[in-house]
Amino acid sequence: MYLLIPAAGVGRRMGSNRNKLLMPLLDKPLLAWTLLAAKAAPSIHWIGIVGQPQDWQDFKEIVTDLALTKSVRFIQGGATRQESVYRGLRALPAVAEHVLIHDGARCLATPELLDRCSEAVLTYPGLVAAVPVKDTIKVVDETKAIAGTLDRSKLWAAQTPQGFTVEQLLHCHAEGQRQSIEVTDDAALFEHFGLSVQIVEGEETNLKITTPADLAIAEFILRQRFSSKG
Repeated sequence: MYLLIPAAGVGRRMGSNRNKLLMPLLDKPLLAWTLLAAKAAPSIHWIGIVGQPQDWQDFKEIVTDLALTKSVRFIQGGATRQESVYRGLRALPAVAEHVLIHDGARCLATPELLDRCSEAVLTYPGLVAAVPVKDTIKVVDETKAIAGTLDRSKLWAAQTPQGFTVEQLLHCHAEGQRQSIEVTDDAALFEHFGLSVQIVEGEETNLKITTPADLAIAEFILRQRFSSKG
């Protein structure tokens, strides 16, 4: 399976002016934990890291330190996540038929989740790792008054990986660019053009590192994993 990791962002909400994937979590950069999961996933054989040239030397050092034996390619990202993914898709080897896209900031995803998504994307044209929503979700108006309550039983929180057939996703990105359609994830682009997206059970611990509080929670989760293995 081909794996694209968008890694071009800056950690402003982390209080940093550098790529947040270079920030430390325990004894490794965030990106290292993401790559370790990919390294341990038997289904993944090619990894594309989509980032900015100023970070490539740091990324290369991480790859070297992890002794990755899988093929790794560094791809220049764009001004937005959407543009970065599009560039990543166009940099895939010509033989690639399916792709997983996984945010580098979701550094706690397990190899088992990557393998589960790799298997599912062979059956479904589009998929999203997701977990059921636990909280009651309120819809509010512009004054922040509650306008309604959504049925929680039908709500799922989207994560990554997200998986797709390469040809269809490339077409969606090309049309999205042509029509100036902006989305927050690739599944939304797939949905916009009427294509089916399947839910694959995600992981509660697969959080996205966005704030310092997330970093503290991630450290706790990793320590728990280490203690359970010990």
